[in-house]
Amino acid sequence: MKTTLFLFLSLFTLSLYAQTAEVKGIVLDEFNNPVTGAEVVSDINTGTQTDGNGVYLLNIPANKQINITITYTGFKKVAFQIQLKPNQQYEFNPVLKTDVEQISEVVITGTSRKDVEGIVNLDPKTIRNTPSANAGVEGLLKTLPGVSNNNELSTQYNVRGGNFDENLVYVNEIEVYRPFLIRSGQQEGLSFVNTDLVSNVDFSAGGFQAKYGDKLSSVLDVTYKTPKKLGARAELSLLGGSLALQGISKDANTTAMLGIRYRDNSLLVDARDTDSNFRPRFGDIQTYVTHNFSSKFALSFLGNVAINLYDLEPISRRTNFGTLDSPRALTVVYDGQESDRYQTLFGAFKGTYKPTKDLSLRFIASGYHTQEQEYFDFLAQYRVGKVNAAIGSDSFGEIESVEGIGAQISHARNDLDALIFNFEHRGTYTKNDNQFDWGLKYTNENVRDRVREYEFVDNSGFFVPSPFIEQQIDPTPDDPLDGDPRDSRTDPRIIPFSNVNAQNEITIHRISDYVQWSKKTFIGDHKAWINAGVRSQLWQIADNNGNAISDRQITISPRAQFTLKPNWEKDMLFRFSTGLYHQPPFYRELRNQLGAVVPNVNAQQSFHVSLSNDYSFKMWDRAFKLTSEIYYKKLSDVNTYTLENVRIRYRANNNAEAFAQGLDLRINGEFVPGTESWFSFGYLRTEENLDNRGFIPRPTDQRLKFGVLFQDYVKSIPNLKMYLNLVYQTGLPGGSPSFADPYEFQSRLNDYRRVDIGTSYVIVDGENKKAKTFKFLNNFETFEIGVEVFNLFNLQNSITNTFVRDANSLRQFAVPNFLTPRILNVKLRMSL
Repeated sequence: MKTTLFLFLSLFTLSLYAQTAEVKGIVLDEFNNPVTGAEVVSDINTGTQTDGNGVYLLNIPANKQINITITYTGFKKVAFQIQLKPNQQYEFNPVLKTDVEQISEVVITGTSRKDVEGIVNLDPKTIRNTPSANAGVEGLLKTLPGVSNNNELSTQYNVRGGNFDENLVYVNEIEVYRPFLIRSGQQEGLSFVNTDLVSNVDFSAGGFQAKYGDKLSSVLDVTYKTPKKLGARAELSLLGGSLALQGISKDANTTAMLGIRYRDNSLLVDARDTDSNFRPRFGDIQTYVTHNFSSKFALSFLGNVAINLYDLEPISRRTNFGTLDSPRALTVVYDGQESDRYQTLFGAFKGTYKPTKDLSLRFIASGYHTQEQEYFDFLAQYRVGKVNAAIGSDSFGEIESVEGIGAQISHARNDLDALIFNFEHRGTYTKNDNQFDWGLKYTNENVRDRVREYEFVDNSGFFVPSPFIEQQIDPTPDDPLDGDPRDSRTDPRIIPFSNVNAQNEITIHRISDYVQWSKKTFIGDHKAWINAGVRSQLWQIADNNGNAISDRQITISPRAQFTLKPNWEKDMLFRFSTGLYHQPPFYRELRNQLGAVVPNVNAQQSFHVSLSNDYSFKMWDRAFKLTSEIYYKKLSDVNTYTLENVRIRYRANNNAEAFAQGLDLRINGEFVPGTESWFSFGYLRTEENLDNRGFIPRPTDQRLKFGVLFQDYVKSIPNLKMYLNLVYQTGLPGGSPSFADPYEFQSRLNDYRRVDIGTSYVIVDGENKKAKTFKFLNNFETFEIGVEVFNLFNLQNSITNTFVRDANSLRQFAVPNFLTPRILNVKLRMSL
């Protein structure tokens, strides 16, 4: 504790004496190659040179206007003017050209747009290097405060108390979707975002602007790169592989990228406590093509084809749970199989027209088609009881006292076909220090869904009755039937515990728009940024004949941000965000627990208030930033749900109110020179009140969160690198048995603790490092080998509970479903 206190006191003390700022970046040529030895000189007789990677770092006086030039023989020079605050760091990455005149002067203010808007920017290289069982953008997001993911097999995430359906994802301003019928993280496969094609990733955990869509929690805004040269990148590992190709035409007007990925999760799932014949295979092909018809008009195409195949034949399962004093075990013998298929097609055209430098007009047309099937038949026969814990006993570890015995039959034949079209216009106009943004979008969502699933639960020869069938004979309020199979009044028929039989075909028409205004100004000597906007959405639901089956509904969502940068010695930035956020129901939110569509479900509403501070300072002559934010969200018309792994079952009744409040802290910087690392902490409390029965924790009530991303290298061997991904989160609510009253089940899962670590050795790295033994590797631009250890300390984490019932005592045993143990992965990565 003393060490921690000393560290934070040191951060604040050192910042008082720093009176300099930093300009850094990478100097590239027209073909995106680093320029080595370029001169970076200021007008106060200070300067530096770029290293072998084109990287430079220049210290300049703070609060002073400085002229900087970057020159290299054979290239046009770049000149710019800059004035920074104490401890401020600015990144400027120029491209030196030989045949095009450079801009004579660039004036830089020192505060980026992303800082002003409260957006976290994630480095694509860091995303690719971060070890995670499900590598990608989502694997890095879970180290940020306010973001939770208790299932390493899933690419989904919760943000500040929201669920998986409350997060917006954009790629080049195009909204993307995920499959509907996914039940578990094992079935998800690949994230839509292909990190090999990414140039920029922005993330907002709340309080985002009106230009972003109608969801309650967060925005992930991804930009795919425009290639500057021919190239290829490949990766192979025990979990699959990827290949990315990029090219550019001779006239540089056409560029193209192609990404191919394949993943097999057998390594992860085979290590779990269920013995099975299991083949989860996932693959996709993604392309991004751009063509410049002129200097004012460009057309791009984003396409994706993804196929997820999930085949399972479970054999047996044994799960140990309980305590040291009272150890228990569940053993299950299975018969049956599951075969799931998820096939998605996505395509989008985007035209960008810039008649003047101040006006940008974008036109987007996209289509998303998903065909999904979920077929399974299982017979599970189980025993649950106390385990013999006497060391040395002949039956040590065996169940010696059976407390429950029974069987369960599960059946499903679910098919879904959804087709979604979007037509959208976006515009941006800048005038002096004002910026105006607007947009108009039409969406057509056609969903055809057939649900056929049932479940029989048998305890000791008695079928447990369904909670939706009247089971009583002459019941009285004082003597309700609680499902006791020994009760003589129980219906003697064999009735499924759950039986969902529905067929839905609906079309949803949506029209949404937004307009917003942003302005840079001064309040005295202090810089200020203002953003104000409003968006609205009108929607109506029709049946397969085109007849309206719901009322027309409309939402209006005003939003605002105010940012102030005081003219202080300390580099501080304050942000205040507020607004009204709505989430009109998507198809899954319209379907209740029995599979029926409830057409007049209202949009959920959330009022956001957040206050944040960015404090930039120097420590060890390197730049750091401490970000802190407090937030409060008040939700109404809440569509409550139950959560089973990653499947959300909505009640579709808007019968609750809720709130979420919390604190997020994050400190990031170069703890190790040349690398960015961060430590984050989050506190969250989110509760809901169903039918005025009182507030209880929501399924995503993740109270405490601690995340670390740490990058390091061996000083004497700089090409030997290490990446650490650490997450600790307190336990989520454990859920309740199917259709049970959540007020009667308020237990929590154990804390989620996970450490993933990866090491890599760079054998070839352009001009800096060449292979001496295997010289053929020098044909590659980069070549590296790595080893990853997932769940380094082999900690047992659980995602849900399986509830097992003893017919004699009527007790419910909550048996945890454990996630993956420690696993070793080896990977090769190379590029040309």
